[in-house]
This record gives sequence, C-alpha cells and structure tokens, in this order.
Amino acid sequence: MPGFEFFDNVEREQLRDVMDTGILMRYGFGGLRRGQWKAREMEASICCVAGVNHALLLSSGTAALATALAALGVGAGDEVILPPFTFVASFESILATGAVPVMADIDETLCLDPQAVRRAITPRTKVVMPVHMCGAMAQIDELQAICREHRLFLLEDACQAFGASFHGKMAGSIGEAGCYSFDFNKIVTCGEGGAVVTNDTILYERADRYHDHGHDHSNDDRGAEGHPFAGYNYRISELHAAVGCGQIGKLERFVAIHRKHKKTLKEALAGAPGVTFRRLPDPDGDSATFLSFFMPDEAAARRVTVALKAAGIDGVFHWYDNNWHYIRKWEHLKARAFAHPLYRALLDAMPDYANVAFPQSDAIISRTISIAIKMGWTDDEVQKRAETIRQAVELGIRN
Repeated sequence: MPGFEFFDNVEREQLRDVMDTGILMRYGFGGLRRGQWKAREMEASICCVAGVNHALLLSSGTAALATALAALGVGAGDEVILPPFTFVASFESILATGAVPVMADIDETLCLDPQAVRRAITPRTKVVMPVHMCGAMAQIDELQAICREHRLFLLEDACQAFGASFHGKMAGSIGEAGCYSFDFNKIVTCGEGGAVVTNDTILYERADRYHDHGHDHSNDDRGAEGHPFAGYNYRISELHAAVGCGQIGKLERFVAIHRKHKKTLKEALAGAPGVTFRRLPDPDGDSATFLSFFMPDEAAARRVTVALKAAGIDGVFHWYDNNWHYIRKWEHLKARAFAHPLYRALLDAMPDYANVAFPQSDAIISRTISIAIKMGWTDDEVQKRAETIRQAVELGIRN
C-alpha cells in the first residue's frame, strides 16, 4: 500500500531542489529560493487531482482535520458525528476544537450508516464527518442529502482514501471540505503530511490563516503580515512537500497496481466458505489499498485471522481487537485520560464512551478482516499469496 514502496530518483530530485536552496520553511525567504516553492507546487497538484479550487498542505492528516473543523467555526457547544471505526485522530481533532465527538454506527460499507446519522442528529449537531475507511468511500450521496436537509456541514475524513472516488468525484471533494493524510503508510506519502481541500474561498482563507498562527499571508515580510485571529502551527516543511511532489504524479499508477492485485486476491476468495465482501457504494472508485471481507461470526473471524498469520500473510487486521481503529479498544477515551484538564462544560457534554453501545458496528467489525495490498508484489507473488490466503481461510473455517 505505501507510496514509499516506489521511492526513486523523482523524489530525490525534488528533495535536492530544496537542499540546493537551503530553505526548508514553506513561507518567506523568497529571494533565496530560486523559484522553489514545493508546498505550493504540491497544493496545485492536489487541486488538479481532486478537482477542487483550493488545497492547503499541512503537517499531518490530524492537523488537517483540526484546521478544517476550526475553519468551519466548530467549537464549544457543537457536536460532530463520526463513526466508531476510524483512526483515533478523528475524535482527537474534534476534542481539540472543544467540540463533542458523537459516534454513530457503521454499515457494511465500513463507513457511517446514513440512518444511524439521522438518529444521532441533535440541535447541537454542526458537522457530519464520514471517514472513508480502508481506501473506499462512504455512502456520500446519502450523507450529503442529510446534511443539506438539516443544514449541517459535511466534512470528509478522506485520510485513508486519497485516490478513491464516487461516480467520478474524488474523495474529499464532495463536502464543504475534505482532509487527506500523506503519512508514511499512505498510498501517497510526504513522510508526514496532510491537506485540507475545499471549493469555498472563505473557508480556505480561514484554514490558511489558522494553520500558521493567524498569518494572513498578505506580505513577503512575515513580520509585517496581519493576524485577524489566533491560530496554531500546523505548517508542513518544504522537505516533506518535496517528497509529496515526487509521489503525487505516481497516484494513477499506484491505484492501478492496487486494483490489479486486489482483483487477484478477491477472485481467489470469491466462493470460499462463509466469505462475503465489504459493500462498495462505487466499486469503480475503490483505491483498492485493502481487501476487506466478512466471516460468518466473530469466532470464525478470529480463527481465520490466526490461520492467515500462521501462513505468513502480513498486513492482516481483525479490527475488533485493534488498539487504534475501533472504539472497543479506545481505553484512553473511555477513561477520559487527557494530558491536560478539559473544560467542565466539554466533559459534561461528552457521552459516557465507556458505556455507549454500538451493537450494529460490533456485529460488523467483529466479523471483518482486512488485508493490506502492497504494490511491490510481483504477479507471481500475488498469485501465490492469493492461493495461500484461500487455503488459510478454508482452514480457519474448518477449525
């Protein structure tokens, strides 16, 4: 899956451009740059790939989420609906704004269930934040309709889905804003990085200022710039942006490789006893970074997971036991274990996450197994892997 599998001289040349100037910061020092502005270059590429008017490159996907929420005006007293199957950064970014994460069940897309979202809406709801998990998209058309009906913002957490699409529209480009991650394990990597994308110029300007201490970026002299409101430091470095500039041009190739390998694995599993596959709202838009499938019950999923790992298959995830991606293991959130005290009003407004039940999500995630797709496999390796996976699944079912 990770773009680092295909690092080559393209990324090295981009990095050399930056090192030759000695300017590692994305802002200022115009006279010393010799025309090199790697963050700007990658932002322009993201706009082209995603089909959006504005892209803001940041230090991480987490920073992107926090910045997008702040730019939308999300804060004290607001609620943000998200799924309980996501990376912890999703709820962390909400808490960082002083808003309340409210979780709603997933369905067999492994993303937010639109009907669960309807049930979770209250007068305090401000944003619906679907998370496009494991490389494929939520039922974004239905979620967008709900948001329009209730006058809510739709913020797409597409951190795991750069390159995925829904009927020709790229993940992240459909809501008021979308966020990507370009960390070391993503299909396109900067090493560390993220982005906010939007078609709303005012929203972009607010995000741009917020991520850089409130700078309005109106002047070549940073010391002379205005600061219309306070912000934080979520800037990306030119070195990280340079890596991304080398990677993003390879996205189409990366997606094609993933789809080819996934097709081989999926065909091998089709018809295996007890196996059904994740539902994709638009199969043609799958970035194919994972093959996700369901077993008949939790016990079978556990047996098959053990069998797959025993057979030497790496990148196997039984998410029900995963520490970072499903609420069942988020002990720090359940215990309200924070590094600093939160405002009493926020604590009082937060659900009791230790006792909130998600029976529909549990029933799905406890049966779900995902296998990461790697681009570096040869065709022979993929075929051999497919046969090994099929055998391991059949063994796990029998046992």
